[in-house]
Amino acid sequence: MSGWYEISKSSSGQFRFVLKAANAETILTSELYTTRSGADGGIASVQKNSPLAERYELKNTKDGHPYFNLKAGNHEVIGSSEAYSSDAARDKGIASVKANGPTTVIKDKTVVAL
Repeated sequence: MSGWYEISKSSSGQFRFVLKAANAETILTSELYTTRSGADGGIASVQKNSPLAERYELKNTKDGHPYFNLKAGNHEVIGSSEAYSSDAARDKGIASVKANGPTTVIKDKTVVAL
């Protein structure tokens, strides 16, 4: 099984998506979007940009933990990773986003089942 996207709504009514690996671990978290269509556009951008090495910005938190941002062609951040314990762990996270990002599987957590 490959990864998937999950779309959810924040307490303020905004939309966010996460990219999950096959083991259900979150590997990329989006910014907040005011509309569902914005979140859908963000997913499409991850699907397009995630295979491209040049779209990854390697960063460090203030306390020195590595993480990364995935950027679109216009240099806007599409999503961010968690903070990792090492550069090698961050590199594995990038490889996972590259592998799982193109997936078309989307789980909509905004729909309430009756």
